[in-house]
Amino acid sequence: MQQNSFRVEDFAARSSSAPAQAGADKLPRRLRNVLSLDDFEVQARRFLPHPIFAYVSGGCETNRSLRGNREVFERHAWVTRVLHNTSGRSLATRMFDQEWAAPFGIAPMGISALSAYQGDLVQARAALSANVPMILSGTSLIPMEEVAKANPQAWFQAYVPGEVQRIHKLLDRVEQAGFRTLVVTVDTPVSGNRENNIRAGFSTPLRPSLSLAWQGMTHPGWLFGTALKTLLRHGMPHFENSQATRGAPILSSSVLRDFGARDHLGWDHLALIRRRWTGTLVVKGVLHPSDAVMAREHGADGVILSNHGGRQLDGAVSPMQMLPEAAVALGPDYPLMIDSGFRRGNDVLKALALGAKFVFVGRPFNYAASIAGEEGVRHAIGILASEALRNMALIGVGSVSQLDPSQLYQVSY
Repeated sequence: MQQNSFRVEDFAARSSSAPAQAGADKLPRRLRNVLSLDDFEVQARRFLPHPIFAYVSGGCETNRSLRGNREVFERHAWVTRVLHNTSGRSLATRMFDQEWAAPFGIAPMGISALSAYQGDLVQARAALSANVPMILSGTSLIPMEEVAKANPQAWFQAYVPGEVQRIHKLLDRVEQAGFRTLVVTVDTPVSGNRENNIRAGFSTPLRPSLSLAWQGMTHPGWLFGTALKTLLRHGMPHFENSQATRGAPILSSSVLRDFGARDHLGWDHLALIRRRWTGTLVVKGVLHPSDAVMAREHGADGVILSNHGGRQLDGAVSPMQMLPEAAVALGPDYPLMIDSGFRRGNDVLKALALGAKFVFVGRPFNYAASIAGEEGVRHAIGILASEALRNMALIGVGSVSQLDPSQLYQVSY
């Protein structure tokens, strides 16, 4: 295994909110006022055309689940301990026989190369340099083979079609690309009702229009730094990884995407995938503890609790609300992971205390890549690491393995 030079202590210094702190002057000027992951979103809102920002930021229907994913963290308060020597605290976490620098990674995000130049590659390279996992989305615009070459540690997330032959062909391609961890997303039998996309003029593929052209012209940083740069250097982006073969272009007035018969998927398909896939298998999109247990019984090496970032079923429960029950159902040693709504190192620590082994964060890394490329993603990783390390000292723990539910108090309103 390649040794990595990443040290969270170094990132913590570079990501300090105090400009006078050592290392703060090493940051590019555009990042020096980015003190939290929320700051990336503020900048991305200005930088990105409105339809693209709406796609990345939005949920579905009333955004109830999107809001709930953030509100749930306010229901837990820390019961701190004092006079514990935490000077040697570490975020190092072991998952699937690999030592990671921190207990968090980059969640899969579709069409990241539309909001940032070569967005998937940017995320992959930053994750490799930081020694945290990055999951490549099946709806990405850069061929999986390029991403696997840039980051051999990356995981691949598949939207598995409901036809057996297409499943086999997709798995053949993922394996040949060199991925060792396959993440099967199971919460998308149909696409969520994303009204915000329609209202903002976003579709996949994008439809050429005067409104879309105006959005490009009024956001010149994105137009020249992402859109035109991509077209001139790489040609028209396509959905590269949804199936074994290349999919639809990102811009078209007539082409339709082929989503496959995902509403046909059942547990028998997962069993088929387990028989065929020889690497690590993770099931993503589970909320009910019984489904988490079923995934384990069908051979999943790990489970990611997720409501798809609030983008599928409006009103779906937050994964954080189901985490304690799922942790009990699966037992203390099973790799139970979680995503949806995480924005702070404090959020990550709360999930670990409630039984998660790992946390994945999505949108903020997309925003970070859009405004500052790989350096932006590295800075975002550093912010999370800095917050988590600081709060571990304040809680009174020296390692993430020392976190447990007794350190949290349930707040009632």
